[in-house]
Order: sequence, then structure tokens, then C-alpha cells
Amino acid sequence: MREAQRVVIVGGGFGGLNCARRLARRRDLSVTLIDRRNYHLFQPLLYQVAMAGLSPGDIATPIRGSFSSGSNVHVVQGEVEAILPDQRRVLGTAGTYEYDYLVLAAGAQHAYFGHDEWEDYAPGLKTLEQATEIRRRVLSAFERAECERDMTRRRALLTFVVVGGGPTGVELAGAIGEMTRFTLAKDFRNIDPKLTRIVLIEAGPRILASFDPEISSKATSELERLGVQLWTNSTVTNINENGVFVGQEHLAAASVIWAAGVQASPIGAHLGSQQDRQGRVLVQADLSVPGYPEVLVIGDQACFKAPYMERPLAGVASVAIQQGKHAAEVIIADLEGRKRQAFRYLDKGQMATIGRRRAVMQMGGFRSAGVFAWLTWLFVHIYFLSGFRNRLFVLIQWAWSYLTFARGTRLIVEKEWRSHAKKRQQAAAAAAPAASAAKKEEPALAGPVVGDAALASKAAPSAAAPASSRPGTLPPGKLPLGTLPVVPSHAPTGYVAASHVAASHVPSMPASVPNPMANIPGADEPPTSTWVAASPDGWDEPTQAFPSPRGA
Repeated sequence: MREAQRVVIVGGGFGGLNCARRLARRRDLSVTLIDRRNYHLFQPLLYQVAMAGLSPGDIATPIRGSFSSGSNVHVVQGEVEAILPDQRRVLGTAGTYEYDYLVLAAGAQHAYFGHDEWEDYAPGLKTLEQATEIRRRVLSAFERAECERDMTRRRALLTFVVVGGGPTGVELAGAIGEMTRFTLAKDFRNIDPKLTRIVLIEAGPRILASFDPEISSKATSELERLGVQLWTNSTVTNINENGVFVGQEHLAAASVIWAAGVQASPIGAHLGSQQDRQGRVLVQADLSVPGYPEVLVIGDQACFKAPYMERPLAGVASVAIQQGKHAAEVIIADLEGRKRQAFRYLDKGQMATIGRRRAVMQMGGFRSAGVFAWLTWLFVHIYFLSGFRNRLFVLIQWAWSYLTFARGTRLIVEKEWRSHAKKRQQAAAAAAPAASAAKKEEPALAGPVVGDAALASKAAPSAAAPASSRPGTLPPGKLPLGTLPVVPSHAPTGYVAASHVAASHVPSMPASVPNPMANIPGADEPPTSTWVAASPDGWDEPTQAFPSPRGA
């Protein structure tokens, strides 16, 4: 029996997970699945976590749970730092892994078009951490507005800006509109959430550019019914803590959400292959990388364009799922001695939900908007959720929200978890002025305080004249015998002077300034070849700062 082939899969998203599932339980394969997190995330419903409709546990499942029963898949939580395709090695925080086949499915992240500093003010929506942060910012804005007396500041707190008119941006804007007009309508006393301003900014001429123009128009009407303002043909030029700049116009907003652009994970650059503008690796018909048939790139990291396609496939879940299964079939075909098949994508359409009983869908020539599209959206997302428990809980939560307009996870969870952190910060802030004042009151030494750099510059000869023409000049780094540098009071233990010196030439100091050498044992002794500095155990650390102790 031949040795099992080693397969390394990087990424536990839709592509990586479906590839690993297809390869599981094959005795001729040893599969290692590496992901920086220990769970698989159902990203299409991530916006519902951000808008307090679902909890994080409803859309995430542990990866190990999918391969717990007699599987040949080894799950590793770690981050891949480098790929060496010529050596067939993957280097990561959890170790080094050699492979016979590599499947790269590390996904994508948000792109700020060269302005990564905007991320602090406008978080994207690709991870659970980002979703819970958006939820915290949105809910906190209402809480702060309830207590804010300045009307200008209150208006900014009740203004929400979503940048990007794709499916994610449309779903976020619709969810905020529905939440403010129904869920939060009666919860506050000093503000009226129904007066919240929601602005959706799109650089193109219309939202949902990948949909048919008729579907895009219906989505626009539905958003406007929820009170969402659409700014099309508008390019964001700056984002800061005070809001968004569109050209020269400033839109004051306390909460900004970024849903405008994505870029592939940078780990793909290690392959040294050609990439597109989004950092996706250009792959061949069988999803392999040119020059490396054993390396397969799938999902958001792959730029796949067949001759019959007008444009490369988009980075959506259905593409990643089909490519993950095809990558597994390519590996199996090699093992069984069959010819590799080219990848063919089965277009299952696209859809986006706007709110309660509002959605749009498009599949080939079929188009729909309204209740039917919304019911179809519900069924598809429930079906593709991982785990029976998640399907059941999400279905119950959606049914409850539909009947009551309630959102069950309106929790503001702060990022600080340490109970005593505030106490320590206050203590440090109180001690800072006292320490600064003490430093200012410290008396300055009257004699020459000589450091290493100063001594070296004194000892170095001038370039204007040769050393032989200047009597008494020493080579660089040497001091005249009998010159003792005064060690600054802030010098660390073991401070090293520039040269051997003698104690008989201590610079004279005024009587008002205490002699720093007065209380040091052995300071009046002649110099020796090795000097020692003070330590808790007495003179036991050899240095070049002080004379040796008596009797040493």
C-alpha cells in the first residue's frame, strides 16, 4: 500500500470546508486544514449579527465538529505566514507543513483603496469581531443620543452612513432602517429613533450594479420606503471621527460602515504568480496555478475566467462552494489516474434582502422582487447553514422577529474585559504629574557630565590638522589619565564610561551640590583594571564605572 498523499488546505471558509469534506475518510490521503479561527462562519448572515438580529453562535460552527467521527482531516488553528511552492512547504504559527497538494482558500478582506486609516472610523463586515463592533457602535449611538443635550451632536449620533451599494451595503442599510422604525421606536424617551437619518453612498450610477437595472430600481424604492437616502455617483474622499467627506461636502455622522470593496488575502502573493487588481491569483481551467499543478486556488482568492465568460467569477459563497468541491475532484482524479476536468460554474443566481418581506433575486432570465424573493432567500440561507441546531435556532429567531418585530441580541459588549484596568489607568494618570514635577526639581550637576558620545567627540582629533601637530591629543576613544566622568543620576546600573579614569581628578563642584561619589564605598581608591557597580549583594557586578571594593 502506497503512502498517503499529504493535502494542506488553507482556510476553513466555504471553499476550504467543502473541499475537506469531499476528501474526508479517504485512506490514501492525509488532510490538514489550517484556519486562524476554530470556527466556520456563514458570512451571508453576518450583517444580521451586526444589526442585532442573530447572535454570533447562530451563524458559526466549530470546524473540528465537522470532522470528529473517524475522519482523516487534521484541523489546526494557526495563521499561515509564508508559502514555499518550490519546496512544497507551508510555514505557519503552528508549525511547518509539507504537502503533495495545496488548496489555497484564505478568503478576502475589505479594501479601503489606499486609505487603510479609514478602518478605525468605518469598520468593514467580514468577521465576527467586526460584526459585534458594528453592533456596539450602532446601539451605543442611540444610548448616547438619549443623553445628549446638544442638538447638533445628537443629529450626528442619529446619522448612519453605509459606504457601498452592493448586496452587503443594501442589506445593512435596510436592516438599520427596519430596526429604527419598528424595533427601537418605543424604547427611548428623549429621542425618536424613527427620525434617524440613514445614508447609503454608492460611487456608481445605481445600487446593486451586478443585478438587472429593473431589479436595482425596485431595491431603490424599497430602501426609500424605509427612510434610506441614496447618494449615487458619489465618491467618498475622506473619513474621520466626525463623519464622511463626499467631495467637498461633509456629512456629520458618528457611525460609518464600510461595504465598498474587497481584496484577496495577501498570502496568495507568496506563489509568485500573476494577480489581478484585487490581489486574486489567476488560475487555469482546472483551478491550478500555472507552473504548479499541485497548487489549487479557490474562492475569493481565485480569479477564474473561462473563454465563454464576460468577466471573472465574483467572490460569492456559491462560487467558493463549487470550486471547493471541484478542487477535491481534481486531487482524486490524480490519485486514480484520470484526466483532470475543467471547472464549470453553475450559476444559481443572486439575491439580496432589504427587510421584512422585502428582497430581490435574479437567476438567469428569472427576476423577482417582493415576498416570493424574500421567502426564497429565507429557504436558501436556512438550507446552507452548517449544523441542524443552527438551522433550527435561526428559523425560530426569524419567526419570533417576524411576529414581534423584536431583536433578541441588542447587547452592547465592550472590548475591555479587565475589571481593574480603569483603576490602573487612573492611578497612572494621577502619578504622572508628580513624577514630572520631581524630575524638574532634580538639581543639575555643576561639573561636566560627560557621556560616551561627548567623550568620544572630545577625544577625536580635528580633521583640520594632523594629530602630530596637536600636543596632548589622544587617539579616539581615549581620555587623559585622571579625568573622571560624573555618572548621571538616571544612568542604569552597569553604566559604562568611555575610558579608564582615575578618582584623583574629580571635577570640583559647588558646596550646595552633593558629591554623587561621596557615599560609594571604595570611591577614594586608585583605579584598577576592573571596576564594579553597586548591586543588592554588594560589589559583585564587573563594569567600567567605579573602582573595586576594598579587599577585592
